[in-house]
Amino acid sequence: MAELVRLEVADGVGTIRMDRPPVNALSTDVQDQLAAAAREAAQRRDVAAVVVYGGPRVFAAGADVKEMATMAYTDIVDRSGRLQASFTEIARIPKPVVAAVTGYALGGGCELALCADLRVAATDARFGQPEIALGIIPGAGGTQRLPRLVGPAKAKEIIFTGRMVGAEEALRIGLVDLVVPAEEVYPRARELAARFVGGPAYALRAAKEAIDRGLEVDLATGLEIERMAFTGLFATEDRSIGMESFVAEGPGKAVFVGR
Repeated sequence: MAELVRLEVADGVGTIRMDRPPVNALSTDVQDQLAAAAREAAQRRDVAAVVVYGGPRVFAAGADVKEMATMAYTDIVDRSGRLQASFTEIARIPKPVVAAVTGYALGGGCELALCADLRVAATDARFGQPEIALGIIPGAGGTQRLPRLVGPAKAKEIIFTGRMVGAEEALRIGLVDLVVPAEEVYPRARELAARFVGGPAYALRAAKEAIDRGLEVDLATGLEIERMAFTGLFATEDRSIGMESFVAEGPGKAVFVGR
């Protein structure tokens, strides 16, 4: 199998880099390799945070429609679970994840960006869920993750029309967190990710899990998820380091060890 996705690690930041020219169409091979890269990034102790990147020209312009067009109903029944699972592997990386979006993030590309915790977009980036034009709906999380991010009404409008959303609108509605010139997208995404290198790894993991899991349940259950995560952190070495440093030197001076 060709290497279409690779994990590159430098200075504590792992970059999951898609490389399927010309537009990083998300074929079944790309999906499987994304999942493998996510699992590796999750397990490696030398990776504190992750950037998902498609290169300087395009993030991912969607599914491989030529491949999908050949699939029968039974084929897509068999494949759809693996499709969602591959994207969920990205979303479940227990570390901060930043999407660095250049060019197009359409269909599966938009859904992949939605799996990140933060999104940095180029000024000319375009987002969208155009599946309706193919007579289908998003199948890799778009109908679920998009409304959780931008609200149900705006998500319905974007999905029902299949239109593209420009970077400035994406920033305004909360679909992205930062808009910069295209040449700055990857450096700024790495800069964001690098902020978490040397941080309290298990506290960051607990914060991410509490937020993500809490969004799936009622408030009372969410508060219990938070309580359990909060109390569990008192068993970590970083909690002792953080509190002792605060008492002795004030905030922001702790040197964490990731345990």
